[in-house]
This record gives sequence, structure tokens and C-alpha cells, in this order.
Amino acid sequence: MWEVKRLSIRKWFYLFWTTLLIGAGGAVIAGLLLQVVNGGIDFKSTADSLIYPLILLGYGMLVSVYAQLGFFAYLILNYMGIGVFPRKVWQYIQIILSLLALLELIFLRTFVGGGRNVVSDLLLGIGILLTAIIVAYFKVRSTNRSAWIPTFFFLTAITIVEIIGVLRIGVDSATVFIVVPLIACNAFQILMLHRILKPKQS
Repeated sequence: MWEVKRLSIRKWFYLFWTTLLIGAGGAVIAGLLLQVVNGGIDFKSTADSLIYPLILLGYGMLVSVYAQLGFFAYLILNYMGIGVFPRKVWQYIQIILSLLALLELIFLRTFVGGGRNVVSDLLLGIGILLTAIIVAYFKVRSTNRSAWIPTFFFLTAITIVEIIGVLRIGVDSATVFIVVPLIACNAFQILMLHRILKPKQS
């Protein structure tokens, strides 16, 4: 839990409000894109059109808070995993859990649920996988090779756990609406962690 211990109030506040902005921006982008593609909302007046982005901003902020709770839970889980298992074993466990989470998302939910859209689950799984690989690549470039597995685990297994609630709804638009800001927040937090914990040069 050394990451949590080194998070001062000032550093935590900076991470909090920047993640809040990321979540709000991600929700606005996702909401507007869904409106353009699906056109599900029929605005009655200009005021409705102006209020809609404000609602998206508020929703994105709520998602960002949810993402931050998941992030701190992950930091504690990672600390406990390192304390209980040898480091190599914990790395293998994270890889296995990540793969199982992706397989459950892409395949098992379709087979068990019945009537699910295989394509949407497949696209969602591939999207999360590619995002995790890309973010892990940049994390390694900014830190070291040992950061690859924890970053990949956080952006796959933890993210999938966080979106279980919306996955049960079974509505693709609702899934996109929460997944976009949530992944944006998670990617931002894991990429910023080492930066805000880095001691200032004298």
C-alpha cells in the first residue's frame, strides 16, 4: 500500500479533480456520439439541448468518482497480493485473472445468457484488451517493465468488474455510456500515479 501512503492530501486532490474532468469529458463525448448515431433523445426546445450536456457532465463526474473508488481498491488489492504471494506468483495470478475476465466478457456471458449479441460483447472485449495493451505500453515507457502486468490487470480485470452492473442491463448504448468515461478515468489514473508520487527535484 506504499502508493496510498505516499498520496498526500494535495496529491490526492490533484488526482481527484483531474480524474473528475476526464470522466466528465468522456461522458460528454460518449453521450453526444450516441445521440448522433442513435438519436434516441428528442429535444423539445433549445433549453433541452443545452441542459443535456450539463447532465452528461454530472454523470461523467459520478462515473469518475466510481472509477477512483475502484482504483484505490486495486491499490489495496495489489498491496495485499504482493504481501501474501511471492512477486512472480502474484504476476502470474494477475495474468490468469485478466484472461479469465476477458474470456467471461467475450464468451461465457453470451453462452450463459442466451440471446446476447455476440458481436457487441466481442467488440467490447477487444476494445478493453487493446486499450489495456496500449496504456500498459506507455506505462512501461514512462516507468519500467515491471509495470506492464499490474497496468494490464487493472485495465482488464478490474475494469470488467466495475462494469458488471451495466453489463447485466444488456443494453449496448448504456454499456458505451459508462465504459467510455470509466476506461478514460482508469487509463488516466494508472498513467498519472507514478507522476504524482515522484518526489520533486531539489
